[in-house]
Amino acid sequence: MFAKAPEMTLFNWAALLEPVHPGRRDAWQTLPTSFDYFQIMPFFRNGPAAGTPLPTMARVAGNSLEQVDAFLGKLGRPIGIKCYKPCNSTGEDFLHNYLGMIGLPIDLYPTFPTDAEMVLLTESAKFDPEIVAKIKGQLDAGKSVVVTSGLFHALQGKGIEDIVELRCTDRRIVADGYSTGFGSGNRSGLGDGTRPQQILFPEIRFLTNDAWALVSAMADDVGYPILLMDRYGKGTIYVWTIPDNPHHLYRLPPAVTSAVKDVLMKGFFVRIDGSSEVALYAYDNHTFIVESYLDHETEVKVSVAGKVTKLHDLVTSADLTGRDPPASRWPRRSEDGERRKVFDVHLMPHSYSVFAAEQ
Repeated sequence: MFAKAPEMTLFNWAALLEPVHPGRRDAWQTLPTSFDYFQIMPFFRNGPAAGTPLPTMARVAGNSLEQVDAFLGKLGRPIGIKCYKPCNSTGEDFLHNYLGMIGLPIDLYPTFPTDAEMVLLTESAKFDPEIVAKIKGQLDAGKSVVVTSGLFHALQGKGIEDIVELRCTDRRIVADGYSTGFGSGNRSGLGDGTRPQQILFPEIRFLTNDAWALVSAMADDVGYPILLMDRYGKGTIYVWTIPDNPHHLYRLPPAVTSAVKDVLMKGFFVRIDGSSEVALYAYDNHTFIVESYLDHETEVKVSVAGKVTKLHDLVTSADLTGRDPPASRWPRRSEDGERRKVFDVHLMPHSYSVFAAEQ
């Protein structure tokens, strides 16, 4: 329903009528979560289903739909980072799902979205035999393209080297830290002071001073590009190195994910920064939903572009006030400046908040 699907099917009638047995929820069952198992019990104890020992999955679905009825009509058309995935294509399968779970709203298209200022391409785009020409066309028009390491590897020897001179090797590196910066002498570490979990990345080789690593993975004090930038024509191309195990995107320190969002979400009206496994649903009328899939409470920073002064909660009617964001992490890139307000949002486990950005 958050994705505004025109139709939803609850399939397997027998399963809908089976009783629901609460799972492992000791950590949050007494908290005011979006779905409350105890809230639906009166329906079975004293209501129409009195005498039924346990709720059914149909009642759980019904309770969820009744909740969203209160605000669904206030949400606009879903929007996100435009991604091109040709029909019946494969490659880096399910990566778009993982990206959504690190707070990147994804808007998939079966045709190349030439109207987008930023296009994200994963390995599945290799199924288009004209994909290199389409990338060049986007860049010649002064726009930006982000390609994943999986797509770049698949396009090696097929003309992608004309755009940016780098090579995806068959070697791997184990990251033990991260850094960022733009320009000589502006490098700084990314992290919270603790040693990050180890992640296996494919090694990418590039020509120094031809391209620039905006975000690097460190391995024994040697840097390897995680987000690489290069110019082509009037546009900018970025190569994003994806871990061998895409689930390890959740292991990245929040500061690393935020540095990637600085590029992918530039110009997008809302973004979230904080823990992984928190999703963002955005709409074209400046409303949005932040939903946590974590087993514990968490804080996220929501930043909104424009002259926004407050966030109005469409469920509780409460208002949040914002503050000015910190300075850009890349001070020498003059195009990074965006007027934004930052808001602190507290989320319960497995719960969501619905907001309208207002002046």
